[in-house]
Amino acid sequence: MAQFSRIEVASVMQETGMVPLFYNKDIEVSKKVLKACYDGGARLMEFTARGDFAHEVFGELTKYAIAELPGMVMGVGSVTDAAAASRFMSLGANFIVTPVLREDIAIVCNRRKVLWSPGCGTLTEIARAEELGCEVVKLFPGDIYGPNFVKGIKGPQPWTSIMPTGGVSPTKENLKGWFDAGVTCVGMGSQLISKEILAHKDYKKLEQDVKNALEIIKSVRN
Repeated sequence: MAQFSRIEVASVMQETGMVPLFYNKDIEVSKKVLKACYDGGARLMEFTARGDFAHEVFGELTKYAIAELPGMVMGVGSVTDAAAASRFMSLGANFIVTPVLREDIAIVCNRRKVLWSPGCGTLTEIARAEELGCEVVKLFPGDIYGPNFVKGIKGPQPWTSIMPTGGVSPTKENLKGWFDAGVTCVGMGSQLISKEILAHKDYKKLEQDVKNALEIIKSVRN
């Protein structure tokens, strides 16, 4: 069962401004990545469940977070149907992220008051997601749409909270563009948790990179 309500999760997204996301089939590697992100200041993690037995890894990772990383909000991405969403919620997922807008996922998440963030690419999809109770909309793929799309959405719908994923990098120029456009937070995967970091097991670098990204976000918001 989720430790945090959807309102609490949305608040952490707003406060920190960044959701790191990654997938690894090795539980020990996953723990080290999670710990590095936590030590760097991140308080959310989206585990992109794209591999076989990903639910088993996520379950163990969530137990580790509950025991060792107080305040860490664990969620799952790349969820494609309501059955998978329900499984991950039973394993402690505090939020569910989907690549597309799926009403069946909205229903099962709302039933448990768990935040769900559907991938949307049009104003119509975004409006429908909000009608279905979405607090934070995922803009995906972010690099296709860009900050100008966000500005366009915020014009007629200033209340919309947007999290771009894909095309987000931990540079001041990139992050300033997104936050100046009005995003609530950003999702950051391989640009932050790179193949090189994982290959060299350079978790100290990851910790510092997360810290630097959060400091940039704080500065561009001010």
